[in-house]
Parts: sequence; structure tokens; C-alpha cells
Amino acid sequence: MTSLVLLTLGLTLRAADAPKVELLWPKGAPGAVGEEERDKPSLTVYLPPADKANGTAIVVCPGGGYGGLAIGHEGKDPAEWLNRQGITAFVLRYRLGSRYRHPTPLHDAQRAVRTVRSRAKEWKIDPNRIGIWGFSAGGHLASTVITHFDDGKPDADDPIDRVGCRPDFAVLCYPVVTLRPPFAHMGSRRNLLGDKPDEALVTSLCNDEQVTAKTPPTFLFHTSEDTAVPPENSLLFYAALRKHKVPCELHIYEKGPHGVGLAVGRGPASMWPDQLAAWLKTRGLLTAEKR
Repeated sequence: MTSLVLLTLGLTLRAADAPKVELLWPKGAPGAVGEEERDKPSLTVYLPPADKANGTAIVVCPGGGYGGLAIGHEGKDPAEWLNRQGITAFVLRYRLGSRYRHPTPLHDAQRAVRTVRSRAKEWKIDPNRIGIWGFSAGGHLASTVITHFDDGKPDADDPIDRVGCRPDFAVLCYPVVTLRPPFAHMGSRRNLLGDKPDEALVTSLCNDEQVTAKTPPTFLFHTSEDTAVPPENSLLFYAALRKHKVPCELHIYEKGPHGVGLAVGRGPASMWPDQLAAWLKTRGLLTAEKR
């Protein structure tokens, strides 16, 4: 009987500690074309241990070419890594092509940032220490969020819409940045914009061209062997950040294919999360003290 009680208690504790899923629009997402899971953008909330929590939060955008989501190695794994740093992580499930086109994924990501900021007290985070982290096409989405943002609408009926959606910092991993050849990932472009997008729309989403002095500090990681999303994408964004005097850091490793995630077991590239942790620490994001 004692063993059964302990087993039940253990299962209850694990269930209580399990990541919780929060719909971005509990009453239905605007523009939804159905009632399936893929029509319901959400955040999966990963809370760090209470004794390690430092008040920083990051919205994680997995990649997948705007046609799928690499929820494991570009969602769950980074979230658990963030928890070990004391950071609260929110893995975003955003809507995808060809069922949804731009600006739906952007609206989902902006809503994610607004949601985290509006509920900062509940999740015990600092509303001025909310970042966004994107991989591949999720990196394009994250780079879109940090170059296309607003301060919220003070007169909005929904209190979440009254909150600003500018992240305070960003992490971009082998990101899609430009949507123009020769460095664009054309599959992501097609899923996001369709086969024959208007050139002005393409330009507006070549995010290296949208950087301003208000773009938040950014950390970038890429590999030279990436043939799916060439490292020139990160180079273009880094150059734009430098031009506008935005604090930034770029790491390009020689070895490693596209989609390595945290690059565990990938030789020198496996050190890049340590570089990220050092950058976060330098920016005061790994301590409980406000910047």
C-alpha cells in the first residue's frame, strides 16, 4: 500500500510539473479556417526550478520551412536548456502554409510575445526581459518579429492586445533572413507567400533590410556547411545590425549541416550554446537582478 501511495504521489508530481499548453486565443484564433490543432496556435510553457528562476523569458520558434514544426530538437530541447539556465521558456506552435500565409505566422508570434508580457506577474518573469529564439524558418519568423513590432493598442477590447510585442532581445539560429535568391530558402518563401508574391511584400520580409536602431540586441549562430540556408543569411542580418549600431554577436562554425539544433555531439559546433549562455550572462539576463 505504501508503494502504491508513493507511486501515485510521484505520478501526480510529474503531471503537475509537466509543461502546460496555453492557447493564444482561447476563444478561437482570428482567421482560423478550421478547428484542428493546426488551427489553434499555442504556447507550451516550460517553467524552470523555482530556486533557479531568474525572471528572464524566451519564446521559442521551431523551424520547419513554414510547412512543419521541429518541435523536438528546435522546441523541447532548447526549452529544457533554457530552464537549466533559470529561464522560463514558451515553445510556440504557429500556423503554417499552405493552409495559412503571411501575416498569420507573424500575428501568432506577436501574440505570443504579448501574451507572455501581459501575464508576466503570473509566470514570475520580468516584462522587460522577454526574448525570442528562432531556428531556420522559425528564425525568419523571429527576425520578422524583431523588425515588425508595435507598442500595442491602448483602446483594444482584448487586454493582451494593449501590450507591446517588441522582444527585448533575440537569438537566431541558422535563420532564413532574406527571401531573395541566391541565399533565400525558396521552400520557406513559397510556404509563407505562395508561388508569385508581390515584390513589395518580398522586400518587406527580407528582414536584413528592415533592421533599424530599434531592433533589439541579437545573437546569431550558423555553420559554413549549411547548404539549405546559407550562412550569408546571418551575415546579412549581422551587417544590418552593425550598420544601425544594434548590439549583436555572431558565431559561424565550419562544420555542421542545417538543422543541428543545440548541436550535441557535433564537434566544435556543440560549443555554441555555451557562447549563447555567456552572451545572456553579459547582458544581465541570467541573474535575478533587473538590468
